Amino acid sequence: MSDRPSQDELEGLAQELGQLLLERGWRVTAAESCTGGWIAQCLTAIAGSSDWFESGWVTYSNTAKSALLDVDPMTLERCGSVSSETAAAMADGALRLAGADIAVSVTGIAGPAGGSAEKPVGTVWFGFAGTTTNILTEHHRFDGDRRSVRAKTVALALSRLIDLTAQ
Repeated sequence: MSDRPSQDELEGLAQELGQLLLERGWRVTAAESCTGGWIAQCLTAIAGSSDWFESGWVTYSNTAKSALLDVDPMTLERCGSVSSETAAAMADGALRLAGADIAVSVTGIAGPAGGSAEKPVGTVWFGFAGTTTNILTEHHRFDGDRRSVRAKTVALALSRLIDLTAQ
């Protein structure tokens, strides 16, 4: 995905996801760091989303990740906030605390600052948890400015939720 997805494209993905969730009788939840609530915003932009969207968290700081999603502080200390382990713990915590059927988490470095050689700007970890699946994580590195990295993160999160819900 090289171009930045538009808000209309993101909401189109949210609409598709909502229809699948409705068909399955499932509810979704989101735990967001680098996207700052943009996934939840796209989901709740859809009329009728209260039938399939449960809740969302914006846990930008490590303190919030621990306090609100039960991410173990030792995981954050040992692995960092931008890691597979943290993304998995965020998704698991959101799923459990919301009582939803499927959860997504995102944690990353949107830039323009904050990157390192090990974790450059554009690094994003995704976590997915469900009542009928194991916890999955994915790592992606997106190019572009802050808004582009965030938009691509939202698009990928919604696309993967579509894939997992359709299975």
